[in-house]
Amino acid sequence: MSEALRYSRQQLLPEIGEQGQQALASARVLLVGAGGLGAPAALYLAGAGVGTLLIADGDTVDVSNLHRQVLYRRDDCGDSKSDSAQGQLETLNPHVNVESIDERLDDEALDYYVPEVDLVLDCSDNLTTRLAVNRACHRHSVPLVFGAAVGWDGQLVVFDFRDKGQLGGAKQPCYQCLFGDQLPTAQASCAEAGIIGPVVGILGTAMALEAIKLCVGVESKTLSQLQIFEGKSFAWRAISLSANPDCPVCA
Repeated sequence: MSEALRYSRQQLLPEIGEQGQQALASARVLLVGAGGLGAPAALYLAGAGVGTLLIADGDTVDVSNLHRQVLYRRDDCGDSKSDSAQGQLETLNPHVNVESIDERLDDEALDYYVPEVDLVLDCSDNLTTRLAVNRACHRHSVPLVFGAAVGWDGQLVVFDFRDKGQLGGAKQPCYQCLFGDQLPTAQASCAEAGIIGPVVGILGTAMALEAIKLCVGVESKTLSQLQIFEGKSFAWRAISLSANPDCPVCA
């Protein structure tokens, strides 16, 4: 199949065109987590022609994942998520280079991978990883798209650390600024509180959209705004975030 035909519909958009498609083809994106959020995000990024996708997840596919983690099939149960994701994405678009990282990334691993990419999507499911990803992205001046979902609701926020964390001349916050001085000791997980599949689908797709906009240079209105999605009412609301002057990461 011709690549020109594959991407023809999105290249019709004046914000994409041939130049934007070339920018996508040269982009390297790290997805931290290949679960409910990472699965739809990865599918749309591969479909859009992002040149290199690094898929990091140390978990295996479980049958309880299948109602929402749309990358996987029943035959994948018991297999590595990152390896299974790689196979599915390469089948969807053989022009995309997909690298499987079968591990949960810690600070040391993030310091290795984050400087090698243009953008990070945090699709993880635990606070420890989220804080580590935020630190690494800020430290290496790499943009970060963060998403989370549980129950019927989800959250999305974009941090662009490329210009030393400046936004319109003012210092923008980082993920850790959301918590102030006292970090929560525990958060309910999907295994504890439950999750409806389409919610992570909506949030993961929104993360892919924000990633594509960053890759091609389309201005995002979600920078440093916490976007909250309420699934029952199907409503979005935005909360403007301010930098914490005492933040241990970005202050």
